Amino acid sequence: MLTEAIQIFLEHGYNGAVMDEIIARTDFNRRGFYLEFGSKQSFLYKVLDHYHATVLDKIVSHLEKNRGMLSIQRFFQDYIELVKGKGCLLVNIITERGFDDKHIRDVGRHYIDRLEIGFIGCLEKAIQHNQVKSDINIEATALQLCNYVQGFAVTGVLAGKTDELDLATEALLAPLAS
Repeated sequence: MLTEAIQIFLEHGYNGAVMDEIIARTDFNRRGFYLEFGSKQSFLYKVLDHYHATVLDKIVSHLEKNRGMLSIQRFFQDYIELVKGKGCLLVNIITERGFDDKHIRDVGRHYIDRLEIGFIGCLEKAIQHNQVKSDINIEATALQLCNYVQGFAVTGVLAGKTDELDLATEALLAPLAS
């Protein structure tokens, strides 16, 4: 049910997802839906939690394994596969609802902070193993990588199934190499 809801929100966004389709595709009845979730907004929060746990956590775990540049490369490989043609549900929802919804902003901020911490750890390990230039500004580079992740989510929608994101990743990471 929540996995199908991910697809609905990816296809239509929050505002474009209508209750009739959500009810039909998730096999809820309308009364049961409102008893369990109370509102479309509360349902979205559950869907985002599910998306984090079943999709994003697997990808971010590459960074948390902290194997230097290998972790960063694997993160981008998996993230690119995720966003090709559809974007990232979290980034899409932040873009659509982030100005008006503090909870969404908080979830997004937590995600960005987690990415940044992961990138910092991987870059520190990469410096220790001479995988990147030793004079890079780790915090600034980690922030740059986080911003690219968000941009990749948008480009994933626009570029479809092309190799543009793979080329962009190569261009992003190659200058770091020692």
